[in-house]
Amino acid sequence: MLRIVLFVVTNLAVLLLLGVVCKIFGIDAWAYRNGMSLQGLLVMAAIFGMGGAFISLAISKWMAKMTTGARVIVEPQNAAERWLVETVRRHAQNAGIGMPEVAVYDAPEMNAFATGMSKNHALVAVSSGLLQSMDRQEVEAVLGHEVSHIANGDMVTLTLIQGVLNTFVIFLARVVGRVIDSALSGNREDRGPGFGYFMIVMVLELVFGLIASMIVMWFSRWREFRADAGGARLAGRGAMIAALERLAGNRGESMLPKSIQAFGISGDLTRGFARLFMSHPPLEERIAALRSAA
Repeated sequence: MLRIVLFVVTNLAVLLLLGVVCKIFGIDAWAYRNGMSLQGLLVMAAIFGMGGAFISLAISKWMAKMTTGARVIVEPQNAAERWLVETVRRHAQNAGIGMPEVAVYDAPEMNAFATGMSKNHALVAVSSGLLQSMDRQEVEAVLGHEVSHIANGDMVTLTLIQGVLNTFVIFLARVVGRVIDSALSGNREDRGPGFGYFMIVMVLELVFGLIASMIVMWFSRWREFRADAGGARLAGRGAMIAALERLAGNRGESMLPKSIQAFGISGDLTRGFARLFMSHPPLEERIAALRSAA
C-alpha cells in the first residue's frame, strides 16, 4: 500500500513541479495576460507533458542500473551467466527484436524487469533471488515475459499514454482554472493571474492527475496479461504458469525502486480502492487467464 501511495504522490509531484516551473518563469502569467489561444495552451502543455515523459524513458536504463545496482553481463563469467545470456538471445530472436542488455542485481526477492528506449535498445534484469529460487524452466518463462514486454513496445506505449495524460492534465487545469478565476473576479478582463489562480490550478492538477494515474495503471495491468501470454509462447504455457505460481507462493512487498516498480514481473498485493492504482493485476488472476486461454 505504501508503494502505491508513493507512486501516486510521485506522479502528482511531477505535475506540481511543472506548475511551479510555469509560475517561476512567468509562463502562466504571460499566457493569461496575452489571452493565449486554446491551441497555443495545448502546445505548451504538450511540450511539458510529453517532454517530461520521454526524458524519463530516455534515461530509464541508466536509472534502473543505478537504483538497483544491476551488473550488466558483458562477458559471461560462468555457466549460469552463459545460459542466462543465451536464453535471452534466443527469446529475442524468436520475438524479432534486437539483443537486449542482460543484467543481474542483488536482491533476495524473486523479481525481474525490462526497460529501455526502444525494442532494439533495451535491458532485461533479473534478481539474484529469482535465479536462486526458480528452476531453469521457470526462469526461462520469466525471461520470456520480460522479452515480450520489449517486443510489445510496452515501455514506449506506457510513456506515450503518460505523456498524453500529463498534457491534458496541464491543459485542462489551466483552462478550468482560468474560468473559475474569471468568475470569482467578476469577469474582469484586465485582471492578471493572482495567487488564487495558481492555487486553483494546483488543486485541479492534483485531482486530474489522480484520475490520470488510474488510467495509466489500468494499461499497466492490461499489458501484464499480454506479456504473460508472450512468455507462454516463448517458453511454454506450463512453465509460465509455474513461474507465476512460484511468485504467488513467495509473495512479499516489492523491493524494486518505485521509479521502475511498474516494470517488474510482480507487484504488491492490494485490495479495495487502492487496486485502481496497482501496476500489476493479482497473480491469481494472471494464472487463471493463462489456464483459461489453454
